[in-house]
Amino acid sequence: MRFAIQSRNDALSNRLMDEAKNYLQDFGLVFDEREPEIVLSIGGDGTLLHAFHKYQHRLQDTSFVGIHTGHLGFYADWKPEELEKLVISIARMEFNVIEYPLLEVTINYQNTKESAKYLALNESTVKSPEVTLVMDVELNGGLFERFRGDGLCASTPSGSTAYNKALGGAIIHPSLMAFQLTEMASINNRVFRTVGSPLVLPDHHKCVLTPVNSPDFMVTIDHLQLLHKDVKSIEYTVADERVRFARFRPFPFWKRVQDSFIDSDDE
Repeated sequence: MRFAIQSRNDALSNRLMDEAKNYLQDFGLVFDEREPEIVLSIGGDGTLLHAFHKYQHRLQDTSFVGIHTGHLGFYADWKPEELEKLVISIARMEFNVIEYPLLEVTINYQNTKESAKYLALNESTVKSPEVTLVMDVELNGGLFERFRGDGLCASTPSGSTAYNKALGGAIIHPSLMAFQLTEMASINNRVFRTVGSPLVLPDHHKCVLTPVNSPDFMVTIDHLQLLHKDVKSIEYTVADERVRFARFRPFPFWKRVQDSFIDSDDE
């Protein structure tokens, strides 16, 4: 089996990276950064996001597993002291592969037929660089509302616990093939109205954002922030591709939610 390792590049993560590499090679696995079958992410959820974007061209052939060297993460669920146990499980191929949905983002431009396409593991946001964002929100070919506010966030189910949650969005189990559109500080008064609630859309739905007052936008794809000019529209759908995680033991999603947001070490 071929493997690669993504480290957060702090001292602990780099030490664990060296140990994992040596252990896995001792078991006969091949270190291959170009075409890995499994990628170890050592750090936090942000480290795994970097690993995902590095290998998103190999999603059908590559699985991810995370070791957290900080707080417990939604993608990094192994502890540093469990490294040896994880290495043995990888060497013995004692794992199942689970798949989570991704968000496909298509940005169409006014003066060209070419579009930019991206995949997001967590979310994509749209903001106006200087003024209030004004966007027509279209669902399945029909105008739903005209949004005015700070911005909009489209998130995957697995990303629903990240920025989406901070915006008041719903937490969605990652087994559901869906995506969510959440508002950022919408303007609601006697003149301007939005639905004011997150929208959870199934995988056969498409959401299209069309600019009203400005064609230039700051668009994020997970941790990547990009300025797009002369935008004609932005399309959100559930991607055909899926992200694959190597699951070695049960770690229920709602248990992760409880550990991250409810349980307290002080109790």
